[in-house]
Amino acid sequence: MTKPIPRPVASPQLTIGEPLQFPADDNAVEGPIVVSIACSPEDDSTAVPLAAASALDAASGGVLATWLADGNASGKAGEICMAALPTKDGSVATVVMVGIGDVDELTRDSLFRHGSAVIRQLASQPRSKIVVAMGLDVPSKFHDALVAGCLFGCEGQAIYRQNPSTHVGDAIEFSGVSAEMLTRGQTIGQSINLTRRLVNEPPSIMNPTEFANRSVAMASEVGLGSEVWDETRLADERCEAILAVGRGSASPPCLLKLQHAGGGDDQPPVVIVGKGVTFDSGGLSLKPSEGMVDMKCDMAGAATVVGVMHAIAKLGVGLNVIGLCGLAENMVSGDSYKLGDVIQTRSGKTIEILNTDAEGRVVLADTLDVAVEQAPAAIVDLATLTGACMVALGNETAGLMTNDESLCNELTDAAKAEGEPVWELPMFKLFDDKVHSKVADIKNVGEGRWGGAITAAKFLENFVAEVPWLHIDIAGPAFADSPKPDRDAGATGVMVRTLIRWIENQAN
Repeated sequence: MTKPIPRPVASPQLTIGEPLQFPADDNAVEGPIVVSIACSPEDDSTAVPLAAASALDAASGGVLATWLADGNASGKAGEICMAALPTKDGSVATVVMVGIGDVDELTRDSLFRHGSAVIRQLASQPRSKIVVAMGLDVPSKFHDALVAGCLFGCEGQAIYRQNPSTHVGDAIEFSGVSAEMLTRGQTIGQSINLTRRLVNEPPSIMNPTEFANRSVAMASEVGLGSEVWDETRLADERCEAILAVGRGSASPPCLLKLQHAGGGDDQPPVVIVGKGVTFDSGGLSLKPSEGMVDMKCDMAGAATVVGVMHAIAKLGVGLNVIGLCGLAENMVSGDSYKLGDVIQTRSGKTIEILNTDAEGRVVLADTLDVAVEQAPAAIVDLATLTGACMVALGNETAGLMTNDESLCNELTDAAKAEGEPVWELPMFKLFDDKVHSKVADIKNVGEGRWGGAITAAKFLENFVAEVPWLHIDIAGPAFADSPKPDRDAGATGVMVRTLIRWIENQAN
């Protein structure tokens, strides 16, 4: 089969510009130039030019101030306005003004989104260079978020369109940003886009083998250790749950291990675990077409793990971290696992299968047991696990479930710092009985439709022993049906920023 060739992952050249200079008489203006404006503290309908915009105003002989005074912009957060300004030397500067609202309320997430939104708007036509001067206007501690957001805005889901409607510029120059923050922001942006690209690829290409191969190649590039357990090794390791889910597919399952040795030899690692069902038909509990169309995204948890491991390797985080991805394709064949089957997992616990569309937790059962074997300080797993979590929290909030409140609080704090919405769901003991089976140790679905996100987490809790553990259900925010000004539809790369911050906090 001839496979289509995708567009490469967006990779404009990122450079640091000199302090914003406007041309002498013999120089032309390079642009467009992106600057910030804010809301006036006295009147939120009036725009206030910040440092870079004020410099442009001076260069234009006050034209920009007049333009703003005429009410052409308010400075409210997310507002983007373009203007062509004459400069004193007779040339014209194309200026893009980004409203950041109240300067005192600016956050890492808002700056990330502003950076992405302006790059997406400028991508309507080819541009050789974009000068982003917002670094002169905002706190330096947010500069990496600005750079990451600009990169985020370059990548979308139209990776197989012959004539894409968006164009990635050749270069983005950042004024007022340090080399350290440029490098950090570039790493974070690239890592999020790596996650997004893995998810956005079609399932005919991104099967378990391809996912593992790309991840191993990435690991080699950034200095991570890597290991792949094929079907033979899975059988030797008693990973019958992963094998059962993948048995109906022509693409064999596997388990991927990535390792970052950033700490000492005696330091217990942190283990992050990802559900990697590269396509979920539902198996014999077959999904309807409308429920299956986006099921290439059912490996977003594993893709998040790969993106995070890429980032911590390039950032040189001083912590031992292991990433584990259970990879399988849930398909229908004469050898598919069946309702009523009993599977003995790697831990020895047995699972009664009552719904083959509740397969992600089955794959994670073995993967979590491998994680426990690493003697970790903590385990965090990510999975597009349940529609029930979307019913409870909507499609932009990740659900948190844990056996350790301090671990949950740490990650919640990291998520708040990065602006990624999360909410903890209760893990009351009364839910334990909901996953007890009459014929095996546990069953893979709860009783009816109630509390489905929690009963799924209670299932997983059976496989983490006494290790501090946090489950993150990203079924809602991992994949978007429609675009927004600051992101395309498709994969979002949710939780990559949060996990990078949380892991770095563990190292400090």
